Amino acid sequence: MTAPVFREFLEQNPDVEIVMVSRKNFESLFADIPNVIFKGVNLDDYKGFFGLNRLANELLKEFRPDMIANLHDVIRTKILDKVYRRKGLKVFKINKGKEEKEKLTDIWNLDKVQLKKTVERYADVFRDMGYEIRLSNQLRTSSNQKSGIGFAPFAQHKGKMLPLEKSYELARVLAQNHALYFFGGGKKETETLEQWEREIPNTKSLAGKLSLTEELNKISELELMISMDSANMHLASLVGTRCISVWGATHPYAGFLGFGQSENDVVQVKDLTCRPCSVFGDKECYRGDWACLEELNVQKIIEKIFSAIHPE
Repeated sequence: MTAPVFREFLEQNPDVEIVMVSRKNFESLFADIPNVIFKGVNLDDYKGFFGLNRLANELLKEFRPDMIANLHDVIRTKILDKVYRRKGLKVFKINKGKEEKEKLTDIWNLDKVQLKKTVERYADVFRDMGYEIRLSNQLRTSSNQKSGIGFAPFAQHKGKMLPLEKSYELARVLAQNHALYFFGGGKKETETLEQWEREIPNTKSLAGKLSLTEELNKISELELMISMDSANMHLASLVGTRCISVWGATHPYAGFLGFGQSENDVVQVKDLTCRPCSVFGDKECYRGDWACLEELNVQKIIEKIFSAIHPE
């Protein structure tokens, strides 16, 4: 979610350069953004306090930054911050709004309100540094030729994933009129999606076959993406593809709707007062029935897709 913020920040502040330090496999997400230097790091090489201290010093020596933006605020980055402050650098960090999110996900709290979007929380870090930035929250299409529908039926946690039998039924219906491409990762997901490809005509599984760059290119060429509240929604945002997103235990109110994606394209069970019970979908269902996902109607998703592809 940082990439579209970087793009618009740097367009509005062209004299600034950002050194993005992250895991090596995320480099493709920032490849086409001018004035971003991506520094890929293997965290296994920098374990513990002493390892992170060494990393901080290596980064200071290589890049000589003027200021530090901590957009993650986890234990590792907190340790890096201490090193940078001791060296006299100003450190600015994200306000994740933990207390607001705890209140939002309290199942007994019936006063659910939209919290600040995560992309705005990232932008606030640059604003705190003294820069101006106004986010457009508009998709930017990177491909003029769009055809087919993408479907990413998996998510990291059960609370964010449509039951597979519902996803299978959705795929079967959609493939009757549209070329359908499956996205996923990992051995189990790949096996499942390859089985679906064999069983459902007019579908193709891309799981495990594409690099991240190739996956982004393919998503950019799609007419529409269907995703859970997962990384695939954000990949669609990066390449300007509209996404119909399915939400269960989580909720757009927590601020994680994809950049430029519309709330009108969100599919969710609206009348469950326990939602959201989790920010990331990693909690067990307190009711025990996963109603937020089990009660989702496949036809409701199909109607959203139809209205997106065939606007009146």
